[in-house]
Amino acid sequence: GGRGAVGGAGKDAAVDAVAADVLSKLPKPFDLAEAEVKYPVLFEESMNTVLCQELFKYNRLINTISSSLVSLRKAIKGLVVMSSELDELSNQIFFGIIPSMWLKKSYGSLKPMAGYFTDLLKRIDFFESWLKTAPPTVFWLSGFFFTHAFTTGAKQNFARRYTIPIDAVDFDQLMLTKDVSGYTKKPKDGVYTYGLFFEGGRWNKKTEFLDERMPKVLFTPAPLMWFVPMKMKDIPPRSHYNCPVYKTSDRRGILATTGHSTNFVCFIRVPIKETDNQAHWVM
Repeated sequence: GGRGAVGGAGKDAAVDAVAADVLSKLPKPFDLAEAEVKYPVLFEESMNTVLCQELFKYNRLINTISSSLVSLRKAIKGLVVMSSELDELSNQIFFGIIPSMWLKKSYGSLKPMAGYFTDLLKRIDFFESWLKTAPPTVFWLSGFFFTHAFTTGAKQNFARRYTIPIDAVDFDQLMLTKDVSGYTKKPKDGVYTYGLFFEGGRWNKKTEFLDERMPKVLFTPAPLMWFVPMKMKDIPPRSHYNCPVYKTSDRRGILATTGHSTNFVCFIRVPIKETDNQAHWVM
């Protein structure tokens, strides 16, 4: 109750303004037909399939956001019934929470709604540039819906190029020294990536080792990384911490058949000093 009260009217106006703003900034869905022509299924380039799968998932999210907000604005105007789902959507928008209706079709996020939407627009830009111009030389690792498909695609390209069973291939990771603009050509094998953060530690650019975090700084940007595919037996031994990568800082998730949380992405071999112990970096 209370929707007819002055407070309710004020809330409705505020929610309607946010909905109108989001709709005005939300891009149209990707042209999947264009993607399939420009990036067809190729034996030697698995990333084409990865791109088309990602665009499909982003389209589903864009359509969900768009249709839900169009319906909500109609309900606020009294043109359609304010269902319990739309009422929940209205409340979540009012309090700046990512609507649960969107999260069902979304990648995981712990951001407030404004931060989530800003991040979504950046992700769409990344894939729009890939679709319209060319594959990036440096990939935004955390911009993918399904990061496993991307890393598997990079392994698959390597395995097919050198006729090696994919089960015998894994990654070494090399920490890079430049920023994104410093890499204009893709590597012969593997992928350059950016977009990860360290929690509870930091990358020391001078020593090129994992180091203690600075006081009161929990998260720090990780350097660009080169995921280098190679035969497992060829991965060089070195002092490193097998650092787990998670999609969000909330490490919980449903246990998948791999035995890891669904929030888990992979392990990264981060260089540590020879005097350091792996156990020191385990949180």
